[in-house]
Amino acid sequence: MAVGIYFATTTGKTEDIAERLHGILGKANPPKDLTDVSDPNEFKELDGIICGIPTWNTGADSERSGTAWDEMLETIGQMDLAGKKVAIFGLGDSSTYTENFCDAMEELHSYFKKAGATMVGYVSKESYTFEESKSVIGDQFCGLPLDEDSESDLTDTRLTNWAEDLKEQIPSLK
Repeated sequence: MAVGIYFATTTGKTEDIAERLHGILGKANPPKDLTDVSDPNEFKELDGIICGIPTWNTGADSERSGTAWDEMLETIGQMDLAGKKVAIFGLGDSSTYTENFCDAMEELHSYFKKAGATMVGYVSKESYTFEESKSVIGDQFCGLPLDEDSESDLTDTRLTNWAEDLKEQIPSLK
């Protein structure tokens, strides 16, 4: 079995992070733009799925990414992804949108969870500067939040540490 990396992007930043993550992980399939996914049932062929999502529709209750993920949410929620490990990374701007930092991660997280996937890759909120985020569950983010606008100097370390955690949580990445 394999691990797939999927992303949707507006500015190219989410794609860049997906490529960088692929380079760190090594054993994952090359990143794939969600707009190139003609049949989401390909998720069922994987034992791990890593998803990259930006937050564009800040403050929205739904369709928070403003990307192809928004059109696929309902489909994902109706799938049977039991036994699949899913991790999410999100991009946002913690200084300009401090009350909605990386909100889209939570929306994607909830639909994959509804599909029965085992969610992995949670990250402590402790080293982040923001006011609110729908992506915080308890004292952790439901994935890896990244800020390429205001904290890009922290991205490499955060990405490397997260990749190491994923290698422990998704067996086929070892």
